[in-house]
Amino acid sequence: MPETENKIKELRKILKELKSELNNLPELRKEIVEIFFQQIENFANYDHLREARAGKPEAIYAPGKSPDEIIKILKESLKISEGVLVTKASKEQIKSIVKAFPNAEVNAKSGSVIVGKKKEKIGKVAILTAGTSDISVAEEAATAAEFLGLDVKRYYDVGVAGIHRLINPLKDILSDDVDSIIVVAGMEGALPSVVAGMVDLPVIAVPTSVGYGVNLQGLTTLLSMLQSCSSGVAVVNIDNGFGAAVFASLISRVRRR
Repeated sequence: MPETENKIKELRKILKELKSELNNLPELRKEIVEIFFQQIENFANYDHLREARAGKPEAIYAPGKSPDEIIKILKESLKISEGVLVTKASKEQIKSIVKAFPNAEVNAKSGSVIVGKKKEKIGKVAILTAGTSDISVAEEAATAAEFLGLDVKRYYDVGVAGIHRLINPLKDILSDDVDSIIVVAGMEGALPSVVAGMVDLPVIAVPTSVGYGVNLQGLTTLLSMLQSCSSGVAVVNIDNGFGAAVFASLISRVRRR
């Protein structure tokens, strides 16, 4: 098809000319790159279009980063974003963040920090834990959910070892305008399956690394949750409270659109 071939040749010519222009104009090249992501020195690229593209904002995963690197990422990110979430930060990292940003909202239990503004309200999520040892992961989910614009209802230490403790929380959840339920559990990870068998809401299961030896740092819990007999259970990775909160925010965004 001669016409198509000619158009392809023309396009290639245009692209070649554009490439030549960009090579001669480094500032323009930099501006074009920064339309898609913000380069931060030689160690990070902040994906500020992620929220517009995929419905969820960028977050800073603290492990493996020095306090200075986190501060640099935050300062550059806040030039573009109104608020940024940091997850799984250490005490040293949190201390540096608060020194640089005194108004930062810190959840020391989970190592989560909100710098700047939270997102506008879009829905509501309930968070349950099987035991008190699971609360740190649940609080990561709660902080991330609040940052993403969700109202959070917390119900902790309601696991299957004393199943009667679950009755009143479920009554309260089902009588409220909740979009989804995050269930955080370690040990054998049975609680999400129980909850999903009693509610008509999506259940997001979060396995934790809490448990005795055969728990295998949460692997046993993860496999148990994946084998849930109840339908309607989605499982995130071990100790991934942030991932559960993102999933819950997407559910609320779609449900209330």
